[in-house]
Amino acid sequence: MMQLFDIIASAGLWAAILRIATPLIFGTLGALLCERAGVLNLGIEGIMTIGAMIGWLSVYHGADLWAGLLIAAVVGGVFGLLHAGLTVSLGLSQHVSGLGVTLFASSFSYYVFRLIVPLANTPPTVVPFQPIAIPGLSTLPFIGPAFFTQTAPTYLAIAIALLMAYIIFRTPVGLAIRMTGENPHAAEAQGVNPMKVRYGAVVSGSALMGMGGAFLTLSAFNSFFPTMVQGRGWICIALVVFASWRPGRALFGALLFAFFDAFQLRLQTALSGLVPYQLFLMTPYILSIAALAVMARRARVPQALMQPYRRGER
Repeated sequence: MMQLFDIIASAGLWAAILRIATPLIFGTLGALLCERAGVLNLGIEGIMTIGAMIGWLSVYHGADLWAGLLIAAVVGGVFGLLHAGLTVSLGLSQHVSGLGVTLFASSFSYYVFRLIVPLANTPPTVVPFQPIAIPGLSTLPFIGPAFFTQTAPTYLAIAIALLMAYIIFRTPVGLAIRMTGENPHAAEAQGVNPMKVRYGAVVSGSALMGMGGAFLTLSAFNSFFPTMVQGRGWICIALVVFASWRPGRALFGALLFAFFDAFQLRLQTALSGLVPYQLFLMTPYILSIAALAVMARRARVPQALMQPYRRGER
Protein backbone atom coordinates (compact mmCIF):
# COMPACT_ATOMS: atom_id res chain seq x y z
CA MET A 1 0.00 0.00 0.00
CA MET A 2 2.84 2.39 0.84
CA GLN A 3 4.37 1.68 -2.56
CA LEU A 4 1.14 2.72 -4.29
CA PHE A 5 0.97 5.91 -2.24
CA ASP A 6 4.61 6.72 -3.02
CA ILE A 7 3.96 6.27 -6.73
CA ILE A 8 0.88 8.50 -6.73
CA ALA A 9 2.64 11.14 -4.60
CA SER A 10 5.61 11.24 -6.99
CA ALA A 11 6.01 14.39 -9.08
CA GLY A 12 7.64 12.22 -11.74
CA LEU A 13 4.38 10.30 -12.24
CA TRP A 14 2.39 13.45 -12.91
CA ALA A 15 5.05 14.86 -15.20
CA ALA A 16 4.93 11.59 -17.16
CA ILE A 17 1.13 11.79 -17.35
CA LEU A 18 1.32 15.09 -19.19
CA ARG A 19 3.96 13.75 -21.59
CA ILE A 20 1.99 10.59 -22.35
CA ALA A 21 -1.26 12.55 -22.73
CA THR A 22 0.06 15.14 -25.19
CA PRO A 23 -0.20 13.10 -28.44
CA LEU A 24 -3.60 11.85 -27.26
CA ILE A 25 -4.76 15.43 -26.70
CA PHE A 26 -3.75 16.46 -30.22
CA GLY A 27 -5.30 13.35 -31.78
CA THR A 28 -8.51 13.45 -29.75
CA LEU A 29 -9.10 17.13 -30.48
CA GLY A 30 -8.51 16.47 -34.17
CA ALA A 31 -10.97 13.58 -34.25
CA LEU A 32 -13.48 15.56 -32.19
CA LEU A 33 -13.35 18.49 -34.62
CA CYS A 34 -13.98 16.18 -37.58
CA GLU A 35 -16.89 14.43 -35.87
CA ARG A 36 -18.48 17.66 -34.64
CA ALA A 37 -18.86 18.55 -38.32
CA GLY A 38 -20.32 15.11 -39.10
CA VAL A 39 -17.29 13.27 -40.49
CA LEU A 40 -15.76 10.19 -38.85
CA ASN A 41 -12.03 10.15 -39.52
CA LEU A 42 -10.61 6.66 -39.05
CA GLY A 43 -7.50 7.78 -40.89
CA ILE A 44 -6.12 9.08 -37.60
CA GLU A 45 -3.74 6.18 -36.96
CA GLY A 46 -2.07 6.59 -40.35
CA ILE A 47 -2.09 10.40 -40.17
CA MET A 48 -0.35 10.30 -36.78
CA THR A 49 2.20 7.84 -38.21
CA ILE A 50 3.06 9.98 -41.21
CA GLY A 51 3.09 13.08 -39.01
CA ALA A 52 5.66 11.38 -36.79
CA MET A 53 7.78 10.38 -39.78
CA ILE A 54 7.59 13.70 -41.65
CA GLY A 55 8.27 15.74 -38.53
CA TRP A 56 11.36 13.67 -37.76
CA LEU A 57 12.51 13.65 -41.38
CA SER A 58 12.16 17.44 -41.70
CA VAL A 59 14.24 18.11 -38.60
CA TYR A 60 16.77 15.44 -39.60
CA HIS A 61 17.31 17.30 -42.88
CA GLY A 62 17.85 20.67 -41.25
CA ALA A 63 14.49 22.19 -40.34
CA ASP A 64 14.06 23.52 -36.82
CA LEU A 65 11.71 21.78 -34.40
CA TRP A 66 8.80 24.18 -34.82
CA ALA A 67 9.09 23.93 -38.60
CA GLY A 68 9.03 20.13 -38.28
CA LEU A 69 5.85 20.35 -36.22
CA LEU A 70 4.29 22.71 -38.77
CA ILE A 71 5.27 20.48 -41.71
CA ALA A 72 3.71 17.49 -39.94
CA ALA A 73 0.52 19.52 -39.52
CA VAL A 74 0.50 20.43 -43.21
CA VAL A 75 1.00 16.82 -44.30
CA GLY A 76 -1.73 15.72 -41.89
CA GLY A 77 -4.00 18.33 -43.45
CA VAL A 78 -3.23 16.98 -46.93
CA PHE A 79 -4.33 13.49 -45.92
CA GLY A 80 -7.39 15.06 -44.30
CA LEU A 81 -8.12 16.76 -47.62
CA LEU A 82 -7.96 13.35 -49.31
CA HIS A 83 -10.40 11.91 -46.77
CA ALA A 84 -12.71 14.91 -47.14
CA GLY A 85 -12.65 14.62 -50.91
CA LEU A 86 -13.72 10.99 -50.74
CA THR A 87 -16.37 11.39 -48.05
CA VAL A 88 -17.69 14.95 -48.33
CA SER A 89 -17.56 15.52 -52.09
CA LEU A 90 -18.06 11.95 -53.31
CA GLY A 91 -20.15 10.72 -50.38
CA LEU A 92 -18.20 7.47 -49.99
CA SER A 93 -18.24 5.39 -46.83
CA GLN A 94 -16.42 7.23 -44.06
CA HIS A 95 -15.36 3.93 -42.51
CA VAL A 96 -13.82 2.58 -45.71
CA SER A 97 -12.18 5.88 -46.65
CA GLY A 98 -10.72 6.36 -43.17
CA LEU A 99 -9.27 2.86 -43.04
CA GLY A 100 -7.89 3.35 -46.55
CA VAL A 101 -6.17 6.58 -45.47
CA THR A 102 -4.69 4.78 -42.44
CA LEU A 103 -3.32 1.94 -44.59
CA PHE A 104 -1.99 4.32 -47.24
CA ALA A 105 -0.39 6.79 -44.82
CA SER A 106 1.15 4.06 -42.65
CA SER A 107 2.55 2.16 -45.65
CA PHE A 108 3.82 5.33 -47.28
CA SER A 109 5.56 6.31 -44.04
CA TYR A 110 7.32 2.95 -43.87
CA TYR A 111 8.29 3.16 -47.54
CA VAL A 112 9.80 6.64 -47.22
CA PHE A 113 11.54 5.68 -43.98
CA ARG A 114 13.17 2.69 -45.63
CA LEU A 115 14.31 4.85 -48.55
CA ILE A 116 16.02 7.18 -46.09
CA VAL A 117 17.26 4.51 -43.67
CA PRO A 118 17.56 1.29 -45.72
CA LEU A 119 19.82 -0.79 -43.49
CA ALA A 120 20.44 0.92 -40.17
CA ASN A 121 19.34 -1.06 -37.14
CA THR A 122 19.25 2.14 -35.10
CA PRO A 123 17.49 5.03 -36.89
CA PRO A 124 19.22 8.42 -36.92
CA THR A 125 18.28 10.76 -34.10
CA VAL A 126 17.48 14.45 -33.82
CA VAL A 127 17.73 16.87 -30.91
CA PRO A 128 14.15 16.99 -29.54
CA PHE A 129 12.26 19.74 -27.75
CA GLN A 130 13.73 20.35 -24.31
CA PRO A 131 11.62 20.87 -21.16
CA ILE A 132 10.85 24.48 -20.38
CA ALA A 133 10.94 25.51 -16.74
CA ILE A 134 8.37 28.29 -16.30
CA PRO A 135 9.93 30.99 -14.09
CA GLY A 136 8.26 31.32 -10.71
CA LEU A 137 6.19 28.16 -11.15
CA SER A 138 8.71 25.40 -11.87
CA THR A 139 10.26 25.83 -8.42
CA LEU A 140 7.01 25.26 -6.53
CA PRO A 141 7.09 22.09 -4.39
CA PHE A 142 5.63 19.06 -6.21
CA ILE A 143 3.51 21.15 -8.61
CA GLY A 144 6.50 22.80 -10.25
CA PRO A 145 8.41 19.72 -11.46
CA ALA A 146 5.16 17.90 -12.21
CA PHE A 147 3.35 20.47 -14.35
CA PHE A 148 5.65 23.36 -15.21
CA THR A 149 8.74 21.67 -16.66
CA GLN A 150 7.19 20.25 -19.81
CA THR A 151 8.18 20.72 -23.46
CA ALA A 152 6.56 23.47 -25.50
CA PRO A 153 4.21 21.17 -27.53
CA THR A 154 2.60 19.98 -24.28
CA TYR A 155 1.71 23.53 -23.30
CA LEU A 156 0.50 24.10 -26.87
CA ALA A 157 -1.79 21.03 -26.76
CA ILE A 158 -3.45 22.22 -23.54
CA ALA A 159 -3.85 25.74 -24.96
CA ILE A 160 -5.46 24.34 -28.13
CA ALA A 161 -7.91 22.29 -26.04
CA LEU A 162 -9.02 25.40 -24.16
CA LEU A 163 -9.17 27.46 -27.34
CA MET A 164 -11.21 24.81 -29.15
CA ALA A 165 -13.70 24.64 -26.28
CA TYR A 166 -14.17 28.40 -26.57
CA ILE A 167 -14.48 28.38 -30.36
CA ILE A 168 -16.96 25.50 -30.54
CA PHE A 169 -19.32 26.80 -27.85
CA ARG A 170 -18.79 30.57 -27.91
CA THR A 171 -18.25 31.66 -31.51
CA PRO A 172 -20.24 31.75 -34.79
CA VAL A 173 -17.66 29.41 -36.36
CA GLY A 174 -18.27 26.86 -33.61
CA LEU A 175 -22.02 27.21 -34.06
CA ALA A 176 -21.65 26.52 -37.78
CA ILE A 177 -19.58 23.41 -37.04
CA ARG A 178 -22.12 22.12 -34.53
CA MET A 179 -25.07 22.85 -36.83
CA THR A 180 -23.37 21.04 -39.69
CA GLY A 181 -22.79 18.00 -37.50
CA GLU A 182 -26.37 18.00 -36.27
CA ASN A 183 -28.41 19.04 -39.29
CA PRO A 184 -26.52 20.26 -42.37
CA HIS A 185 -29.76 21.16 -44.19
CA ALA A 186 -30.77 23.47 -41.35
CA ALA A 187 -27.27 24.96 -41.43
CA GLU A 188 -27.64 25.57 -45.16
CA ALA A 189 -30.97 27.30 -44.57
CA GLN A 190 -29.13 29.71 -42.26
CA GLY A 191 -26.59 30.59 -44.94
CA VAL A 192 -23.87 28.15 -43.87
CA ASN A 193 -22.15 26.04 -46.51
CA PRO A 194 -21.97 22.55 -44.93
CA MET A 195 -19.52 21.30 -47.55
CA LYS A 196 -16.99 24.03 -46.74
CA VAL A 197 -17.48 23.56 -43.00
CA ARG A 198 -16.85 19.82 -43.26
CA TYR A 199 -13.80 20.33 -45.44
CA GLY A 200 -12.39 22.89 -43.02
CA ALA A 201 -13.06 20.72 -39.97
CA VAL A 202 -11.55 17.57 -41.48
CA VAL A 203 -8.43 19.33 -42.79
CA SER A 204 -7.89 21.22 -39.52
CA GLY A 205 -8.58 18.13 -37.41
CA SER A 206 -6.18 16.06 -39.48
CA ALA A 207 -3.52 18.73 -39.06
CA LEU A 208 -3.87 18.33 -35.29
CA MET A 209 -3.51 14.57 -35.70
CA GLY A 210 -0.28 15.09 -37.65
CA MET A 211 1.03 17.29 -34.83
CA GLY A 212 0.19 14.56 -32.34
CA GLY A 213 2.30 12.12 -34.30
CA ALA A 214 5.15 14.62 -34.64
CA PHE A 215 5.20 15.06 -30.86
CA LEU A 216 6.32 11.45 -30.55
CA THR A 217 9.45 11.96 -32.67
CA LEU A 218 10.25 15.57 -31.78
CA SER A 219 9.55 15.60 -28.05
CA ALA A 220 8.74 12.23 -26.47
CA PHE A 221 11.52 10.46 -28.43
CA ASN A 222 14.22 11.61 -30.83
CA SER A 223 13.85 9.18 -33.75
CA PHE A 224 11.21 7.41 -35.81
CA PHE A 225 10.23 3.77 -36.10
CA PRO A 226 7.17 2.62 -38.07
CA THR A 227 5.19 1.14 -35.17
CA MET A 228 5.69 3.97 -32.70
CA VAL A 229 2.09 5.25 -32.76
CA GLN A 230 1.01 1.87 -31.30
CA GLY A 231 -2.74 2.28 -31.56
CA ARG A 232 -2.92 5.78 -30.09
CA GLY A 233 -5.14 6.84 -32.97
CA TRP A 234 -7.79 4.25 -32.08
CA ILE A 235 -7.59 5.33 -28.44
CA CYS A 236 -8.30 8.89 -29.56
CA ILE A 237 -11.44 7.75 -31.40
CA ALA A 238 -12.67 6.11 -28.19
CA LEU A 239 -11.76 9.18 -26.14
CA VAL A 240 -14.00 11.34 -28.33
CA VAL A 241 -16.98 9.19 -27.31
CA PHE A 242 -15.80 9.22 -23.69
CA ALA A 243 -15.70 13.03 -23.90
CA SER A 244 -19.20 13.28 -25.37
CA TRP A 245 -17.69 15.41 -28.15
CA ARG A 246 -16.62 18.18 -25.74
CA PRO A 247 -13.01 19.48 -25.80
CA GLY A 248 -12.75 19.95 -22.04
CA ARG A 249 -13.77 16.36 -21.38
CA ALA A 250 -11.46 15.21 -24.16
CA LEU A 251 -8.57 16.82 -22.31
CA PHE A 252 -9.63 15.07 -19.11
CA GLY A 253 -10.03 11.72 -20.92
CA ALA A 254 -6.54 11.93 -22.42
CA LEU A 255 -5.08 12.71 -19.00
CA LEU A 256 -7.04 9.85 -17.43
CA PHE A 257 -5.74 7.30 -19.94
CA ALA A 258 -2.23 8.69 -19.51
CA PHE A 259 -2.58 8.27 -15.75
CA PHE A 260 -3.48 4.59 -16.16
CA ASP A 261 -0.54 4.10 -18.54
CA ALA A 262 2.06 5.92 -16.44
CA PHE A 263 0.82 4.23 -13.27
CA GLN A 264 1.10 0.71 -14.70
CA LEU A 265 4.66 1.37 -15.86
CA ARG A 266 5.66 2.22 -12.32
CA LEU A 267 3.72 -0.71 -10.89
CA GLN A 268 5.71 -3.04 -13.13
CA THR A 269 8.88 -1.83 -11.46
CA ALA A 270 7.46 -1.84 -7.93
CA LEU A 271 5.94 -5.33 -8.23
CA SER A 272 8.50 -6.86 -10.56
CA GLY A 273 8.37 -10.66 -10.44
CA LEU A 274 5.21 -10.81 -8.35
CA VAL A 275 2.68 -10.26 -11.14
CA PRO A 276 3.07 -11.04 -14.87
CA TYR A 277 3.94 -7.81 -16.70
CA GLN A 278 1.28 -8.53 -19.36
CA LEU A 279 -1.37 -7.86 -16.72
CA PHE A 280 0.01 -4.37 -16.21
CA LEU A 281 0.08 -3.71 -19.94
CA MET A 282 -3.62 -4.63 -20.13
CA THR A 283 -4.62 -2.38 -17.24
CA PRO A 284 -4.90 1.01 -19.03
CA TYR A 285 -7.05 -0.49 -21.78
CA ILE A 286 -9.33 -2.43 -19.42
CA LEU A 287 -9.91 0.63 -17.25
CA SER A 288 -10.43 2.81 -20.33
CA ILE A 289 -13.02 0.38 -21.72
CA ALA A 290 -14.82 0.43 -18.37
CA ALA A 291 -14.80 4.23 -18.28
CA LEU A 292 -15.96 4.38 -21.90
CA ALA A 293 -18.83 1.98 -21.20
CA VAL A 294 -20.02 4.19 -18.36
CA MET A 295 -19.69 7.50 -20.22
CA ALA A 296 -21.04 6.26 -23.55
CA ARG A 297 -24.46 5.70 -22.02
CA ARG A 298 -24.85 9.45 -21.61
CA ALA A 299 -23.05 10.51 -24.77
CA ARG A 300 -25.08 12.43 -27.33
CA VAL A 301 -23.82 11.65 -30.81
CA PRO A 302 -23.94 14.43 -33.45
CA GLN A 303 -27.05 13.52 -35.41
CA ALA A 304 -25.50 13.87 -38.86
CA LEU A 305 -22.30 11.97 -38.02
CA MET A 306 -21.34 9.63 -40.90
CA GLN A 307 -24.27 10.86 -43.00
CA PRO A 308 -23.28 12.11 -46.49
CA TYR A 309 -24.60 15.56 -47.35
CA ARG A 310 -26.08 16.45 -50.72
CA ARG A 311 -27.30 19.97 -51.32
CA GLY A 312 -31.04 20.09 -51.88
CA GLU A 313 -31.62 16.51 -50.67
CA ARG A 314 -33.23 15.51 -47.38
